[in-house]
Amino acid sequence: MFDAAFISEIDTLLAPADAQAARFPGEAPSRQPVHTAYVPADQFTASTCTQWGSRALTLLSTHVTDSASLASFSGLPAELMVDVHPRLLAKLASQPIEDVRVDFEDGYGLRPSEEEDAAATAAGIALAELAGRPEAPLLTGTRIKGLQPATRWRGLKTLELLVSAAVSHDGLPERFVVTLPKVAHEAEVHAGVRVLAYLESTYGLDEGSLRLELQIEVPQAVYGPDGTAAVARLVHAAQGRCEGLHYGTYDFSAAAGVVAGYQSLEHPLADHAKAVMQLAAAQTGVRVSDGSTNVIPVGSPDEIAAAWTLHARLVNRALERALYQGWDLHPGHLVTRYAATYAFYRAQLAPSAARLRAYTQKADSGVMDEPATAQALANAVLRAVECGACDDSEVLLASGLDRAALLVLAKR
Repeated sequence: MFDAAFISEIDTLLAPADAQAARFPGEAPSRQPVHTAYVPADQFTASTCTQWGSRALTLLSTHVTDSASLASFSGLPAELMVDVHPRLLAKLASQPIEDVRVDFEDGYGLRPSEEEDAAATAAGIALAELAGRPEAPLLTGTRIKGLQPATRWRGLKTLELLVSAAVSHDGLPERFVVTLPKVAHEAEVHAGVRVLAYLESTYGLDEGSLRLELQIEVPQAVYGPDGTAAVARLVHAAQGRCEGLHYGTYDFSAAAGVVAGYQSLEHPLADHAKAVMQLAAAQTGVRVSDGSTNVIPVGSPDEIAAAWTLHARLVNRALERALYQGWDLHPGHLVTRYAATYAFYRAQLAPSAARLRAYTQKADSGVMDEPATAQALANAVLRAVECGACDDSEVLLASGLDRAALLVLAKR
């Protein structure tokens, strides 16, 4: 038997590895939204989510009458749209936005101080009111101006005014996120953490209740001057407060020198940056979000079909690459966000469920899955149920597993 002195020696040698492992607790247990909708602050009210849903439904009903026309307009598989179409209608009528950001940065711009002060207060009141509504998103938050010298105190004043107004009007929503744009150095993350702790203390909020989201919009946020992955340091600098990393399509592309006509979510530099972000965030509980497309579904039927087909393809492409969230900038994007998301998960349901059944029942099959793969399969099925792509009853029939069993397999 090993004696006590030897056990202590080995534990001491492994202490750095144990400390590192503690920084990678695994997937976050909370539900991840499928998208984030960015709404300029001067356009945001407590009714914005409902209005976006209504506008999306109007656009849909104008051009789509059944599952076949939905497939035609979106380019998605017709056989999947039979089940997707009614689910899409129900989602847009009940919870059209799963995550919303009141935008005081690029979507709002530079305004007179009094105007932004008033908008911040109004946004705080609107968020407090929205929190109690049945259509409330899973997450809400705000994107303030960056912590760079020129905008630092304007952004922080806006944040405090918004939090103060919300607290004085029934309180902030439970899952509230502050997005820091154009983060380039971990000092900005340290400062963000300190600001959120200050606001929690000042306004009597639970410690750790305010969350950070880091917008990756400049190359130096991905690679530091020494050539290492700076984004990994950004994640850990947040001291457990980081909700997600959001890729900023156009700012990042421009900063990397990509000419306007080739700036997109599909550019090789975009794919590389997002892959580095995913690896840096893996097993930390921090989610990575894809960016947005600036092509919106407006105009003639052909123009709308082209925009929807592009967006649906980009959503599906992201999902295939394990990016389960993206940005939406227009109510019309909700149509293809959910249609493509539901189609993706429904297409994966049968094979995933079959593999889970074989794994849990230790049945002979053509694939020998490891526990880690079973965890990933369970997480994929849970994502499908949670976003509305399928029902618990369908999953139980296909896999023999109920929600509780899936949560255990997914290690939630």
